[in-house]
Amino acid sequence: MSGSTIQRPSVDVRKAGERFATKIDWLDSKHSFSFGHHQDHRNTHHCLLLVNNDDIVKPGSGFETHPHRDMEIVTWVLRGSLVHQDSEGHSGVIYPGLAQRMSAGTGILHSEKNDSWRLEGGDDHKEPVRFVQMWVVPDEPGIAPGYEQLEIDDELLRGGLVPVASGMPQHDGRSAIRIKNKYAALHVARMKAGDSVELPEAPFVHLFVPEGGVTLEGAGPLTQGDAVRFTATGGQRVTATEPAEILVWEMHATIAS
Repeated sequence: MSGSTIQRPSVDVRKAGERFATKIDWLDSKHSFSFGHHQDHRNTHHCLLLVNNDDIVKPGSGFETHPHRDMEIVTWVLRGSLVHQDSEGHSGVIYPGLAQRMSAGTGILHSEKNDSWRLEGGDDHKEPVRFVQMWVVPDEPGIAPGYEQLEIDDELLRGGLVPVASGMPQHDGRSAIRIKNKYAALHVARMKAGDSVELPEAPFVHLFVPEGGVTLEGAGPLTQGDAVRFTATGGQRVTATEPAEILVWEMHATIAS
C-alpha cells in the first residue's frame, strides 16, 4: 500500500459489452477486471479495486465452499437473495439494501448460494439472484478473518451518495460496514429520473452502473453495466435519466509496486 502520487488526469469509460464474460449452466458473470481464466495484463485492477463482478446465479445453485486470503470482499445484492456461510461460523442471507463484508485475512472458506428457502424449510423458488461482488486489498496482510452485514436501506431512501462500506476515518460512526483499508470507501446511490449526485474528489474513483441509465458530466450517457475509471480527477455530476443505481469507490492510495 502506498499513498497517492502525481497521476495524469484521465476519465476511462468502459462499456458493458467490453467486459470479460463467464457463462455456464448456473452462472452468468461479467468481470470488469482480469478474473479466473480471463487474464489481460493491461486490465488487472483500478487502484485498490481488484474485482468488480456482476453475477447472476440460478435458483438452487451457487459458489460451493472455496478459499480466500488477504482480501476485503464486499457483496451488494441487486435482486433476489444470496446465502453466505463460512468456516468462521458466520452465516447470513443478503438481499437488496443489505451490505455485506467478509475479511478473508489469514484464510477463510465460504460458500454463496441462491437457496435461501432451504433455511426456512419453504418451497423452492425460481428467482435468480443478481449481485455485484467487489474485492479490495486490505491495509496489511495476515489480519484475523471477519464478517459484517448491515441494513442500509433507510439511508439509501434519503437520497444522495451513501457510504455503505468504508475503512476511512471520516466514516466512523456512520451507517457503513467497516472494511480493513483506511484509504477506501464504497458509496451507493439509488436515483430517480432527474436525481443528481456529485462524485467524490479523490485520486482514484471507480463508477459502476449496475441498474438503469445516467449521464456523466463531460462523458455523456452510461447504461447498465457501464463503468468509468477516474484518475486524478473527480467532482463530476452524475444525473439519472431513468431510475438507476450506482456504485462508487473512492480511493486515496494504490497498491505498492
